Amino acid sequence: MTRPRRPGPSVRTRVVDLDGDARIEREDRLATEEPLEIRLVAPGLPARRVGLTMRTPGHDFELAAGWLVHEQVLRPADVAVVRYCTDADLAPEQEFNVVTVESSGPPLRLPEARLVSSACGVCGADSVRDVLAEVPEPPVVLPMAVDLLRTLPARLRTAQPGFDRTGGLHAAGLFEADGTVVVVREDVGRHNAVDKAVGARLLAGFPVPPVLVLSGRIGFELVQKAVVSRIGVLVAVGAPSSLAVGLAEEAGIALVGFTRADRCVVYAGAAVLGV
Repeated sequence: MTRPRRPGPSVRTRVVDLDGDARIEREDRLATEEPLEIRLVAPGLPARRVGLTMRTPGHDFELAAGWLVHEQVLRPADVAVVRYCTDADLAPEQEFNVVTVESSGPPLRLPEARLVSSACGVCGADSVRDVLAEVPEPPVVLPMAVDLLRTLPARLRTAQPGFDRTGGLHAAGLFEADGTVVVVREDVGRHNAVDKAVGARLLAGFPVPPVLVLSGRIGFELVQKAVVSRIGVLVAVGAPSSLAVGLAEEAGIALVGFTRADRCVVYAGAAVLGV
């Protein structure tokens, strides 16, 4: 029987690199993003799922121990044993995404305290399916000229007064397909900036524009927000994660990273964009 491979910190993918006037199809690497389910066992307490976080695989035991202490679930001295879950009926792709921590003492508190069955393990594929199952309508994806698409981060940058003053804020901007900026919001959290931008449109009673531009990298939860809001084109200054690309591909979203005036890399939706 072949043992499942432990996920590494990066995975291979195929991309379309639009560098100047050149169109290059090549292999690229993405930072791996997978969920980690953290379970807790304590004296007199059966296994409970107490946390779920997205992470790059590696040093998972350290992550689980640190998370439990920082969330004030355990005292540092009570972290006794950490291991991957050994439930016989966990799917192979889930085996290294579930960590059980044994405590030598009672927990300080129990977030999300509930019993965990062996079927509660999660993997990236589960996360993608869950998002798509909750979205009744597909995203709105519109073709965009490459020259226009590559100008969007610069247009976003002109609407970041908070970053100008502090250098410490992320930005999310909603644009029309012709490049018109509709709303830009800033926050110390990338996810918060997206929520603010979409929330501004919702509270004003207007539809959410089809293009989202981000000042940083693209994680799974940011693509998830785009899917739910039916945003069809997601453009960023930074790189996407593996799970972000996987969700974009399944949802039919165009996902573009490393975007600047003379270059961008298309990770998903090249055919829809017409490139």
